[in-house]
Amino acid sequence: MREFSFSTRIFFGEGALERLAQVKNKRVMMVTDRYMAQSGTAERVASHLTDCQLTIFSDVTPDPSIHVVSQGVKVLLDCKAEVMIALGGGSPIDAAKAIRAVAGKMENGVQVEECFAIPTTSGTGSEVTEAAVITDTDQGVKYPLVSRELRPPIAILDPELVLSAPPSVTADTGMDVLTHALEAHVANAASDFTDALAEKSIALTFRFLPIAALDGSDLHARERMHNASCMAGLAFNSAGLGVCHSIAHAVGGQLHVSHGRLNAMLLPHVLAFNADLQNPAGFTLAARKYQHIAKLLYLPAPTVRLGVTNLITEVERLMQTINVPATLRECGADMDKFKAVRGDIVRAALNDRFVKDNPRPVRERDVEMLLSKLAGE
Repeated sequence: MREFSFSTRIFFGEGALERLAQVKNKRVMMVTDRYMAQSGTAERVASHLTDCQLTIFSDVTPDPSIHVVSQGVKVLLDCKAEVMIALGGGSPIDAAKAIRAVAGKMENGVQVEECFAIPTTSGTGSEVTEAAVITDTDQGVKYPLVSRELRPPIAILDPELVLSAPPSVTADTGMDVLTHALEAHVANAASDFTDALAEKSIALTFRFLPIAALDGSDLHARERMHNASCMAGLAFNSAGLGVCHSIAHAVGGQLHVSHGRLNAMLLPHVLAFNADLQNPAGFTLAARKYQHIAKLLYLPAPTVRLGVTNLITEVERLMQTINVPATLRECGADMDKFKAVRGDIVRAALNDRFVKDNPRPVRERDVEMLLSKLAGE
């Protein structure tokens, strides 16, 4: 027996921020980063509230750490917020989810029942998932936390908040969407329900990511990518992910390269690994599902082998179109550090919770092979 469910109410499209006008006479805590606070975006969002007492916690950094979560919990306990707004990319939303959950479990803590997740990038899908990635900076490891308590009750997808995202951020986060959807589509817990969401997300991403990345002012493309991101989040929240994310978490915890960019650089190699076209026992279910995706994208796919090959080529073509580098070496990562911590990365990847979702069992030598591809060796 399996289960598919989601409890988040989703408000989307132009003007979705108007939903905040229903928040009246409340103590509100906004969790965001300094850019959102200094650029005026936080103030713009807060302007939709009605007669509320607002506290802004803007100390969230990329790859939010345990320390950031601890600081946020202290602020929440002090202001005793009745409502929380998580504003920003995946980092502020993940931090807010963790802050809310931790404070709610503390003795004499604060229970925040009304929580709005408002993404300003189209990438993580964190606004609808029960996962949050928190970094232990001392160990250099990212920990994916998973609990139904982390799932935000309300998500607001307003495409106007994404218009200011620069091309590189749009590209990296968009590739994160594609990776979420492609991994969820073949994950061990995939189902008809998650496949439907993943397939729509994949189709939207291939069509609208190049437009959004190359012409950020196209509101229609921005809205469709915002929707695609959310759909992919709903898909992987139930189906799981795979080794692409496991390695990206491990490498990102050490090298601090953009998560979406790491996923993108790994994705073609993970697709080839999962398809396992050289398997003498025959084509895997993952390979056949990749062939189906190729057909969905109107790529030539009369055979499984040709479908998988053309899907991989199309992913690489998309990366080139939106200027995403193919290897760590190309993106200017610290290769000396990569070599020094490679053993730690392998261990962290194999211990990552998402590796068990991968459709093909992953061994140490497999991670080593994928890391060599990622490095450009």
